Amino acid sequence: MVRTTGVESPSPRPRIHQTHPHDTPLFQSTVAQTNLRRFNYWILVFRLTAFCVSLSAAVFMLTINAADSPESPRWYHFGAFRFVFAANSIVAVYSLLEIGASVWEIYSGCTVFPEFSQVWFDFGHDQVFAYMLLSAGSAGTELARQLRVVATCTANNAFCIQSDVAVALGFAGFLSLLISSLLSGFRLVCFVIKGSRFLH
Repeated sequence: MVRTTGVESPSPRPRIHQTHPHDTPLFQSTVAQTNLRRFNYWILVFRLTAFCVSLSAAVFMLTINAADSPESPRWYHFGAFRFVFAANSIVAVYSLLEIGASVWEIYSGCTVFPEFSQVWFDFGHDQVFAYMLLSAGSAGTELARQLRVVATCTANNAFCIQSDVAVALGFAGFLSLLISSLLSGFRLVCFVIKGSRFLH
């Protein structure tokens, strides 16, 4: 207000007072929320992909059909194949839980755990399980190569084909989880820098 001769008149350029962080314009808040939701949709897509391929890998390994002969090899006779099955099963369960957390965050706008715990939990577990899948896939690949060398696959071709599919699906799960890890890492960096899960 400008005081002239005892009469108050409006200031030609009134100042905007911002006394609280939540006093930001509604437009900026809406844009930030839209961007965060879109980003969370991408995370959800890759977590859903990781769940599908990891579950498929575990099912393929579990249902490998060897010959009917009792002395024919079974998948659980080989430590590497047991590792492939266990790793993909664990990642499938983890991805399913993360899918639920992502859906909750998209529709409620808040994380299941406090933000600080959630961003570190997601990034840390994505890293651990991604490397676990990579290790399992590498072990399974080496075993599959050795089985072909000793002519096991000549007698039981279906056994080797199905185990190869399971290992390949495990690698696909690793790639999906790796991308999820990059996205969760980006959220972590945003939180460390800005105190928010996404750069506004």
